[in-house]
This record gives sequence, structure tokens and C-alpha cells, in this order.
Amino acid sequence: MGFLSFLLLGLLAGALAKLILPGTQGGGWFITLLLGVVGALLGGWLAGLIFGVDMGSFFDLRTWVIAILGSIVVLLIYGAATRNRSSSSS
Repeated sequence: MGFLSFLLLGLLAGALAKLILPGTQGGGWFITLLLGVVGALLGGWLAGLIFGVDMGSFFDLRTWVIAILGSIVVLLIYGAATRNRSSSSS
């Protein structure tokens, strides 16, 4: 998968993860892109480590599921980190 298609996949996976998770997560489009790319990387790494599968092409359903699940995990971690930071500064 090319670099630009991976960035597009990360942006869309991050946006879908924000839509799937309830509540309001902060961050604009750049944070969404960053979380999506990190989530896609994390999801691909974990899928390869645990299940022995790798990310396929851009239009492969397996690629999207792995990227979205990884983005959800990263978004949950990001939400927990920012929630703790904002509650401790109050």
C-alpha cells in the first residue's frame, strides 16, 4: 500500500472510530489523522503478531477492519490520557 493511501486509510479509520465510540473526543482533523495512522499501524502489528495476518490492499475489507479496530484502541487510550490530564489540572 502506498504512503498516501495509507494516510487516507488512517484518516478515514480514525474518523470512523470517532463515530463508533460514544462520547465527545477532542481533537481536530490532524489528531484524527494521527490517531488513525497510529491505530492502523497498531492494528496491523497486533493482527500479524496474534493472528498471523497482514494488512492487504487499500480496498481489502480485512485492511479496513484491522485499521478501524486499531484506531478504536488508540482513541480509547487517547481519551483516557486526556481525561486524566484535564481532571488533574482542575
